[in-house]
Amino acid sequence: MAGTQASRTLIRAVHDELWLVREPARAAGQQRYMKSSMPFMGVRVPLMRKTARAVFDRYPPAGADDWRATILALWREATYREQRYAVVELAVHRPFLRWLNTKSVEILDELIVTGAWWDYVDRLPPAGLGHVLSAEPKPMGAMIRGWAGNENIWRRRAALLCQLGFKEDTDLALLYDCIGACMGHREFFVQKAMGWALRDYARTAPGEVRRYVAANRSRLSRLTYREALKNLA
Repeated sequence: MAGTQASRTLIRAVHDELWLVREPARAAGQQRYMKSSMPFMGVRVPLMRKTARAVFDRYPPAGADDWRATILALWREATYREQRYAVVELAVHRPFLRWLNTKSVEILDELIVTGAWWDYVDRLPPAGLGHVLSAEPKPMGAMIRGWAGNENIWRRRAALLCQLGFKEDTDLALLYDCIGACMGHREFFVQKAMGWALRDYARTAPGEVRRYVAANRSRLSRLTYREALKNLA
């Protein structure tokens, strides 16, 4: 019960603290830009993150179960988009990552599938899925491969982006399996993610990315090809 009360306190505090730093004049423009049916308060993203993290540190969940329950409750009860942005931050907040594993990835899956837009989805793969992949490479790798071939485009995008920033630790076989599963997909957000993943790895191994792109040129969309080589001469 104490944990539940702490969760409700955190949820109320997220709304109240974000409300205090809102810029109402920005809200309508943000909503139009994101094509969102959910209204905005008008809080800038860096300030949203700073404010939300301060709330999490002041009212930390009592444990893994409380953390999961708080994420789902705040996500489902949100009336402003910034509240959902705060949920994403709660899911990947560094002090709570010890509770994120293959068994709790289903929480990220709900945020990805029901969020269904890039502003929610793109933060979760490298900061959340990538954390689990590093800790549990075999079971998480199998899960990621399944997502890459899933009919849901946001699961596909998440699978493609989960190794952003891995550099030399990139599981190249996994990356190429995910890209291979998405080749020929006509969705913009999938094609863009394929190119983004390759472009990110090109910072570490430009020659390998050039080789891969050249070998698969006929199978890659123009968007993916362009994105992959964007930073290479």
